[in-house]
Amino acid sequence: MQPKIFSLIDKAIYDYDMIPDGAKILVGASGGKDSTLLIEYFANRMKRRNENFSFTALHIKTDFADEFSPKLKALFEGWGVKLEVLEVNTLERVKPGRKMNCFWCSMQRRKELNEYAARNNFTHVALGHHLDDALETLLMNALNKGTLETMPPSMKYEKFPVTIIRPLYYVPVSEIIEHAVSEGWKSQTCTCTYQDNSGRKEVRKRLEVLTEGDNKQKKRLLLALKNIRTDYLP
Repeated sequence: MQPKIFSLIDKAIYDYDMIPDGAKILVGASGGKDSTLLIEYFANRMKRRNENFSFTALHIKTDFADEFSPKLKALFEGWGVKLEVLEVNTLERVKPGRKMNCFWCSMQRRKELNEYAARNNFTHVALGHHLDDALETLLMNALNKGTLETMPPSMKYEKFPVTIIRPLYYVPVSEIIEHAVSEGWKSQTCTCTYQDNSGRKEVRKRLEVLTEGDNKQKKRLLLALKNIRTDYLP
């Protein structure tokens, strides 16, 4: 029997038609719990269905990050997944007078993923953003920019011939943690020690207060983005 959390991922993929026949998917493997769940899901799906798509896991190794966990790499191999590694010097790209931060580093790693995908004829790049990530981004944009926007579950790039997909779009972070613990691989994942993302940390607290930490309320908040009643808006 497949883990319950996989059903949420299946639903998001189905609702947004994320994986067409013949898709060649590059999965960003950060070494964290989110991307590890995504890789576990794809590996499991390949075994339980007769699928007409392929996927590859790629880790972008930055010059200030720790080595990818050997235990996690072995776990991937046990799932039948070979991990590709691309080393990138991000610190040398920081402009004089500027400070390295999480947003900038994330953009650099995303750029490398997209360029790798384009060079190697991948059609899709799968990222590990989950429900909480989407809602936090929604609140950050509303409060800081005055715009109603967030991470879309599927997006075709204009500059790159690839489509970004976020299969964990319906999955709350608490359920990812619960699954990782129950499956025994939570302790093998890592979190970047740099963590200069105070803005996101603050809005994460606000989201928890707004929803009282209730996943059902979080899911309804996301659903509200698909049920916009323009007659009752400015």
